[in-house]
Amino acid sequence: MEQATEITLEPVVPKYNLTPEQEKNEIVRHYRALLRSLRPKLKKGDKELIRQAFEMAADAHKTMRRKSGEPYILHPIAVAMICVEEIGLGVRSTICALLHDTVEDTDITLEDVQREFGNEIARIVDGLTKISSVIDTNTSQQAENFKKILLTLTDDPRVILIKLADRLHNMRTLDSMKREKQLKIASETVWVYAPLAHRMGLYNIKTELEDLSMKYMEPEAYRDIAKKLSETKRERTRYINEFIRPLKEKLTAAELNFEIYGRPKSIHSIWNKIRKKHVSFEEVYDLFAIRVILDSSPEKEKEDCWKVYSMITDEYTPAPERLRDWLSNPKNNGYEALHTTVMGPQGKWVEVQIRTKRMNEIAEKGLAAHYKYKEGSNDEDRFDKWFGQIREVLSTQDTDGVDFLQDFKTSFLAEEIYVYTPKGEVKMLPTGSTALDFAFSIHSAIGTKCIGAKVHHRLVPISHKLRSGDQVEIITSNKQKPSEDWLGIVVTAKAKSKIKDALREEKRKVAEDGKYILQRKIESMGAAYNQANIEELVQYYKLPSSLDLHYKIATKAIDLKELKEFHVLGDRLEIPRPKPVIQEVPVDHLTAKSPQRKDSELIIFGESSDKIQYALAKCCHPIPGDDVFGFVSTGKGLIIHRTNCPNAAQLLANYGHRVVKTKWAKNKEISFLTGLRIIGLDDVGVINKITNVISGDLRINIAGLTIESKEGMFEGTIRVFVHDKEELELLVNRLKSLQGIQTVDRFDMENIS
Repeated sequence: MEQATEITLEPVVPKYNLTPEQEKNEIVRHYRALLRSLRPKLKKGDKELIRQAFEMAADAHKTMRRKSGEPYILHPIAVAMICVEEIGLGVRSTICALLHDTVEDTDITLEDVQREFGNEIARIVDGLTKISSVIDTNTSQQAENFKKILLTLTDDPRVILIKLADRLHNMRTLDSMKREKQLKIASETVWVYAPLAHRMGLYNIKTELEDLSMKYMEPEAYRDIAKKLSETKRERTRYINEFIRPLKEKLTAAELNFEIYGRPKSIHSIWNKIRKKHVSFEEVYDLFAIRVILDSSPEKEKEDCWKVYSMITDEYTPAPERLRDWLSNPKNNGYEALHTTVMGPQGKWVEVQIRTKRMNEIAEKGLAAHYKYKEGSNDEDRFDKWFGQIREVLSTQDTDGVDFLQDFKTSFLAEEIYVYTPKGEVKMLPTGSTALDFAFSIHSAIGTKCIGAKVHHRLVPISHKLRSGDQVEIITSNKQKPSEDWLGIVVTAKAKSKIKDALREEKRKVAEDGKYILQRKIESMGAAYNQANIEELVQYYKLPSSLDLHYKIATKAIDLKELKEFHVLGDRLEIPRPKPVIQEVPVDHLTAKSPQRKDSELIIFGESSDKIQYALAKCCHPIPGDDVFGFVSTGKGLIIHRTNCPNAAQLLANYGHRVVKTKWAKNKEISFLTGLRIIGLDDVGVINKITNVISGDLRINIAGLTIESKEGMFEGTIRVFVHDKEELELLVNRLKSLQGIQTVDRFDMENIS
């Protein structure tokens, strides 16, 4: 059997062989299509402004081409088209979309844009220019840049909407990029942009971004699900028609104005279900959702939706625990609907979504539609509230880029739960929030003094995870103080920020004692207690600041007896020279290793394996044949991860500059540890059958085997040593063919060492 090699998605580069005249006609055709889309929104003078922006962008980008070979100006036009048609933005946003790359990539300055189009458009273009450099830069700049973007976002949300349109077009045209660039861009997309699109209420864009990311990060799984969806389309259509026939009759009899249709679930959401529930494609019951859209007047919307719900549950039995009421409590991103899951014909569960035309437009166009319908409404605006929370956190946040990005994702991009105060006021918190998060959401003074809580009058600890509908009363004590372990309890950025502030304040008080001790010690040696000497000591002890130095002295983590090794020259302390620290794999060694080559390509386990130290990541345990990348870890050398590792998206998105291209060399001498989860019927001799296949037939070494039986079923975990992915796939197929075996899956999310 031949050794598996690295999987690659061959770039499909469009054949772009147009003459200059044809190219010009193509650009004009796209521009006219954009104007046609904008026609309903054009006011006097708008057409001239758009033409001016188009001509400015076309002239600035005239010598530039995309990787596919097409003229660059087609990209800004396509972004503007997405803004208008798919997000529902207007003339100002179109101008900004046309100009979004000019300040960053061409000779045009922000002053030029301001002079031609005014402050508002210049501010949005400036926000778009800053956002481009966020995730590509190193982490120290990242926090500052990301904060700037979010401040611009809270000031003018069009920045993020145009950026999402830009990212969507880049993802749609990613085929012409190199494989490593595809991986990095796809990772950023699934890590930051898809959750941001979801939070902005752009459900269709979020879904497409996730699907396109998966196409590059999980090519095999993507193609497999897409193929199966295509093969089962006719059968699904037949079932949908059978399901909606009686509902159509009921809705028509009730004289409701409605649309009803079935819609397939996204490839990414089907894949998530397969992974999380350990089921096969055939066992995923909700491959589609039925959508009912009503044409109701504003005052009758809720009444009509519940009326339809009643008709559906009269016809089909509902699963009560699967009812989602986003009519009474819309999501933070403005989404309103009723979702229910019912038992349809042939014993299949079917999800039904009920919404009105207005709700549907908000679900499709998100933030832009939300503001359109907000005019004249007295409802408290959820987006404004959300932006306010972000502003509050930004004003106090001072962590590094990756932590900040992670906190932002957890706090502001996650699904939310609804929790009530004792007086019945509703608070929205991200899923996974604890009683301590709730305390900080009320007031930071209540958070810092929180010692526990009562949920529905039952006493719970501060770490208790809250659920939607909980009524929570916070218990405080003036003696309580935040501790370091609180940071592991909370998930909201506000709580983390306030806890860090309180810990710093506490640290400052303790550090005062250390400062006094150090001052006496230095002066007793005949040196001066001054900034220069303090900085020398901070560097010597490799600490981030003088505060940490004083704190460690106060807590006796640093023994000042060591100062006897120091010399005094006048006022100065002469530091003993530290021994050089040799890192296993310095970053510059890897990047400078072969300057004559364009890509730093590392062959693992080949001739160069003795030159570079590497380790296989314990989070995903790659084996030959897996699609992998190398990650330069400070002090630990090169770590090899699978591209579908649970941590891959975060590493590729946040540390692109530390990623090394890797592929497997052919080698049959080395075995690799990997794990399988196996579920089946608990039959006599089942373990014997499994071990016979592994050790007897395939001669694969078993590192560990755990089997648990319960109520006629068993679940087992097997750790085995295999040479490559092909050998593992052969083993999986052989085990699946055994009688009574239900599923065999490779470990994905667990450490199996």
